[in-house]
Amino acid sequence: MPASEEHPAELPECPSSTGGGLLPAELRAWMLLLAATGAVEQRLRSVVKETLDVSHDEFLILCLLAERPREGLRMTRIAELLGRPKTRLTYQIACLQRAGLVTRKSACGDKRGIEVTLTDKARRHFQDASAALAEAVGQAAGHVIGPEQREALTALIPELADDTP
Repeated sequence: MPASEEHPAELPECPSSTGGGLLPAELRAWMLLLAATGAVEQRLRSVVKETLDVSHDEFLILCLLAERPREGLRMTRIAELLGRPKTRLTYQIACLQRAGLVTRKSACGDKRGIEVTLTDKARRHFQDASAALAEAVGQAAGHVIGPEQREALTALIPELADDTP
């Protein structure tokens, strides 16, 4: 484990929520969100590979589908939500389908539309990996989000204020 993961104090300072610089509060909060997202994504990459044996981009697709496990999503909507080109998404969906993690079918009433759904295998993998994934997110975010930064984030996402310890 790298020293920065063992000793959070060695990590660079995250943008402050108190200001004093040139950025408005909303932009400071956005920068904090980017720092937290980057830390979480970096940590999740290895955990996702170990626990689910998929790439990070494939994992993001699975996460979107996991929020709608029985209904599925149209590929165009997945591309919109992830900001990915449809051609790249088609390749990733094909990989997930070969791994037995998703199914594809024509969308009801639209011959051109394709709907993607999680398989039972993917649901089991998510259940088995959920503790490790949650721990990875908590650890990574904890390294960059202190009390001041949490306050800045709650300015952007008010629902977080309800969980404040």
